[in-house]
Amino acid sequence: MMQTTSEDTTIYKVVVNDEEQYSIWPADRENALGWKDVGKCGLKSECLEYIKELWTDMRPLSLRKKMEQSST
Repeated sequence: MMQTTSEDTTIYKVVVNDEEQYSIWPADRENALGWKDVGKCGLKSECLEYIKELWTDMRPLSLRKKMEQSST
């Protein structure tokens, strides 16, 4: 009897773009254009928890910079 499981055992990597927005990507695939490795790999839940701790300001970098300039 064949056992099936819905558990995702894919190893992901955490990636970031130029706007300092984070995502996960399968570790065995080449990054999408404009995304670079952060250095964290693991199961999906581990990577998402890492992003949750790291990415505390969801605003894109360009918006944060613009808001900082307008407040001075």
